[in-house]
Amino acid sequence: MSTKLVPTPAQTVGPFYGYALPYDKDNELLAPGSAGSIRLQGTVYDGSGQAIPDAILEIWQPDSAGRIVQKTGSLVRDGYTFTGWGRGAVGNSGVYTFTTVNPGPTKPGAAAFISVAIFARGLTNRLFTRIYLPEDTGALANDPLLTSLEPERRKTLIARRDPDGGLTFDIRLQGEGETVFLDFQ
Repeated sequence: MSTKLVPTPAQTVGPFYGYALPYDKDNELLAPGSAGSIRLQGTVYDGSGQAIPDAILEIWQPDSAGRIVQKTGSLVRDGYTFTGWGRGAVGNSGVYTFTTVNPGPTKPGAAAFISVAIFARGLTNRLFTRIYLPEDTGALANDPLLTSLEPERRKTLIARRDPDGGLTFDIRLQGEGETVFLDFQ
């Protein structure tokens, strides 16, 4: 008698990750209300335009002067040190929020950006993207990644500046207005 083996289904990154990954002040790259702090916020949407209630985002960025933080201990939030890295879960409404700073360019003339990784249900691998600041149009016009994209796709990587000085950046996993995702192979 022959038995046919069937492969097991692939696992996704959620929603079972919840109890081990969050930690105190994980979405605060510096304390709220600190000099120069801003709120980065947005909503994560699925392909049908519905907010995803159980995604996790990680961000990495330079400080406001463009320096990459190279200190150990970014999991320890002391309320004074800018860590350059954060992790935040979206709420039931699909909205995420971080307390951070406007990143500075890492070299003269470069466009400043925040790197993002997205973990969500249905994704077998995390997704990577960038959040560019909207103000420096000259640097944006010369950025190698942005110039390689069609104008409609390019817009999906540029945040909106809020009246209070914060940033809003919505992420669309697929469908109309899909965010540009990067492949690091």
